[in-house]
Order: sequence, then structure tokens, then C-alpha cells
Amino acid sequence: MVSVGDEAPDFTAPLANGDVDDISLSEAVDDGPVVLAFFPGAFTSVCSDEMETFDDKLDELADAGATLYGVSIDTPFAQNAFRDDAGLTFNLISDNDREIIDAYEISMDFAGLGVHNLAKRSVFVVDEDGVLTYEWVSDDPGVEPNYDEVLEAVREA
Repeated sequence: MVSVGDEAPDFTAPLANGDVDDISLSEAVDDGPVVLAFFPGAFTSVCSDEMETFDDKLDELADAGATLYGVSIDTPFAQNAFRDDAGLTFNLISDNDREIIDAYEISMDFAGLGVHNLAKRSVFVVDEDGVLTYEWVSDDPGVEPNYDEVLEAVREA
């Protein structure tokens, strides 16, 4: 798995922003630190709670100079519906081909549900140089990150 101090794996992927565009991490960090909040799947209770909490913290993250992106394997069309349903005001990145999850080595399975290669609930902060300055990865999909810790990591990035 990638660790603090490593160069963040770059990617280009579909961006669900009410429409569907593309985003590259290497270009996104040009605007300041980036927070990548990986979640297993749209429309699930814990993922909805997490993304809504991040949305509540969006002004604080922006004041610290960061841009937040949620990342899941859902298609950008499902993510746009999820954004609308949850009232999210930040953009989501579709990793439907699982390349980002594999690059960050945060894949997990819900074998009992027959769902494989989802993202572990994880948060990474990437600074303007493309270096990981913070990582949090949970093996328990029911655990949410410490939002204040993420905000502090952004301020230090």
C-alpha cells in the first residue's frame, strides 16, 4: 500500500460533477492539496453519512486550500444520482475499472454479498507536489474517518 511520503499514484478518471468530465490527479493538485475520500459504494448508509459529513466540512477544507473528491467504483451516472440524492456539493471520481483502487492497494471484498474489488474506506491527502502527506485506511467499512484529523492533515499539507 502507498504510504505517507510516497508519490501519489496519478490517474485520469471520469468525474461526476453533475455532468461527466475527466480529472487527472496531477492536474488537480495544481490548485492545492487534494483529499481523496474512498468509499465502498454509493447509496449505502455509512457511505452516505461519510460523504454528507465531508460535505459539511467542505468550507473548512476549502479554507485550508484543499479540494475534496469522493472516490468509488460506481459509474459516474450512479455517482451523479448519489450526489443529487445526498445533496453533495463536491465532485466524485468514478473508478469503475478499479485502476485507482488497485494503484493505492485498498481493495476489499464483500464476499458474502458477492461484491468484489471495492474500495476500503480510506482517506489520502496529496500535497501540491503530488506526495501523500496523510493516509487513513480502515479494514472495517463501518468505521468513518476522524474528520478533524483529516482537516488538520490538510492544514499541514
